[in-house]
Amino acid sequence: MIKKLCLNNSTYSLTIIVFVCTLFVSACDKKQAPVAAPVQPPKAATEQKPVQKQVSSAVQQSSPSANQFDFSSKKDPFKPFVAVKVEPKSTPEIKKQTLRNALPIHSFDVSQFKLIGIITGGRENQAMVTDPGGKGYVLKVGMLIGKNDGRIISINTNGVDILEQFKDDNGRVRKENIKLTLPRKQ
Repeated sequence: MIKKLCLNNSTYSLTIIVFVCTLFVSACDKKQAPVAAPVQPPKAATEQKPVQKQVSSAVQQSSPSANQFDFSSKKDPFKPFVAVKVEPKSTPEIKKQTLRNALPIHSFDVSQFKLIGIITGGRENQAMVTDPGGKGYVLKVGMLIGKNDGRIISINTNGVDILEQFKDDNGRVRKENIKLTLPRKQ
């Protein structure tokens, strides 16, 4: 009986294989009609195609569609992480300017200094002033003082004469004479 079942299974599988092969062969024998190309009407020689305008990606359209993105607030991915500083050639004038700006005597306005004493009788007269913080400075003729680089013109018993030269908002050079005097004794 087992032998009979095996024979039936093999004939059954053989029948299926033959059936499938027949289907493939019959499908390959069919010849399909060729697909006809779409018929285009003849074009006139004077008719031109409309040209689409180019849209710049930098110009934002009045009605943004869902497919457009705004990257203006995003970080530039091609910008280097480390920026190399290129320092300009330093000239003696630039070095003097940076040195002047670094001194505390140049960080206050000339009118904020108080004259506390004058020394006369030596080779040249000297004066002593204090800044608003109480720090004292000894001045000589020709020194610079204040934010606008006021030059000390003269030191005498009446006080200290300072000449400030600076550019105003219009770009014109203005000169201003400032006199620091000793406080009156009471």
